Amino acid sequence: MHQRILVLDLGSRFTQLIARQVRGAGVYAQILPVTNMAAVNQSLAQPGLAGIILSGSDALDDAADAPSVPSVVFDARVPMLGIGYGMHAMALHYGGQVTLNANLVAQTGISSVSGKQLAATVRARGHTKLLDGIQDRSNQAGHGLLDVSLAAVGCVTQLPPGFVRMASTELCDIAGMADQERARYGAQFHPEVAGTTQGNRIVHRFVRELCGCTGDWNMPDYVEESVAAIRNQVGDDTIILGLSGGVDSSVAAALIHRAIGKQLVCVFVDHGLLRLNEAEQVLDMMGDHLGINIVHVDASDQFMQHLTSVTDPEAKRKIIGREFIEVFQEQASKISDARWLAQGTIYPDVIESAASGSGKAVAVKSHHNVGGLPDTLNLKLLEPLRDLFKDEVRELGISLGLPPAMVHRHPFPGPGLGVRILGEVRRDYADTLRRADAIFIEELHNTLDPDRNQSWYELTSQAFAVFLPVSSVGVTDGGRRYEPVIALRAVETTDFMSARWARLPYELLERVSTRIISEVGGVSRVVYDISGKPPATIEWE
Repeated sequence: MHQRILVLDLGSRFTQLIARQVRGAGVYAQILPVTNMAAVNQSLAQPGLAGIILSGSDALDDAADAPSVPSVVFDARVPMLGIGYGMHAMALHYGGQVTLNANLVAQTGISSVSGKQLAATVRARGHTKLLDGIQDRSNQAGHGLLDVSLAAVGCVTQLPPGFVRMASTELCDIAGMADQERARYGAQFHPEVAGTTQGNRIVHRFVRELCGCTGDWNMPDYVEESVAAIRNQVGDDTIILGLSGGVDSSVAAALIHRAIGKQLVCVFVDHGLLRLNEAEQVLDMMGDHLGINIVHVDASDQFMQHLTSVTDPEAKRKIIGREFIEVFQEQASKISDARWLAQGTIYPDVIESAASGSGKAVAVKSHHNVGGLPDTLNLKLLEPLRDLFKDEVRELGISLGLPPAMVHRHPFPGPGLGVRILGEVRRDYADTLRRADAIFIEELHNTLDPDRNQSWYELTSQAFAVFLPVSSVGVTDGGRRYEPVIALRAVETTDFMSARWARLPYELLERVSTRIISEVGGVSRVVYDISGKPPATIEWE
């Protein structure tokens, strides 16, 4: 059993970032919401627990619905790190005091905005084990300084007995605290946020040195463990898997095939909303190259019929998910010994669809592969990637021998172009969009950034075209046209929870626009989306 760090989610939008930092240190991180104490108690009792991190929270300390941390968590005899609100919960439990940050209110007027982050400089004090030797620079007196993202609406104003001040800043005198005898550490700042430049070192120090983790979470071992687990779980049963052509389902298929070979039957459903030539590429790579048994189903007529006149984004997602299950039921009925349905569900899917499991966050959209299966399917569920983040899935794909070009493809939504065609989905709209999208992706691949010696496809995290349900006047060969508009979207992100729009070269955008209007036909105008996340989402629907 792997050593693990329990990340207790108190309702923060940054909880996944904490877990990713822990995983980056080679240690398994398990996220559990404080609202699910049955699961938390089970985790506390299981072998392998090496440490606990209390996340921040988007709630105010004195709010009626502010989360509380039960005493059983603090009774655990493992090192603990409280971040932001987590530090406050720790201080209160051990007898300290937390109050509204009067300095912050006076300087900024902020008094009731939860989750507010401010750039600040923190002075490390006391040379505690957590921060010893970690700094961005030093002041004239030789004190170590850290540039951080500070959670500053509330602050610890009185240390609990046994704790010493670990860090301070002008906005918050107690910006960090520590009781090294009990291995309890608190940080008012967020090491998981990009604004804290030494954040990775701090989390690495906590999990590897203070918690004593050896870094036994690595992909080669994970492959062998997963193969053994799949064989043990399914025995001689047959598994069917929905192969979409995306990274998650492709890696899941390769992993299961490694474990049970011909017992895996992949069902590749062409719903008419795939990228250009995607069906041929999937069948060639996964079928001909890897030897996976694939059933190809062209269900585009079925999907298009049910999507007629439907414009609501969530309704479209549900229709596509429902029809996908119906296709599976039909295929499963033809495979008499099928007992399992495998899905490429990954950890962020589970967390986001459950609104972080804390009851404090808002589910932005449903995930088509999360939430269980209808009873009529009569298949058990296998999710071999359920504990992995996206970058770990890509690493696993490389370990399984999938080509880098497939593994490092940009994310593609389960409903396909159905959520990139705004408004009603029509076959001719899909044909137009997939051709425009292919041109955009081709030019990103072919355009090199000389300063970084990488293509713009590599430099962007996700890029795609969107079909807009509006028409615009255009002129071609002296004739007036009134035709649809294509929007281009490209973002840069490390975690897909926040993103900035990619600063693509004007020459690249001009080339893409010219090609789409002249080669695709039926498009009068091309625009570029310069919205960040937040407030916008990455996908338009």
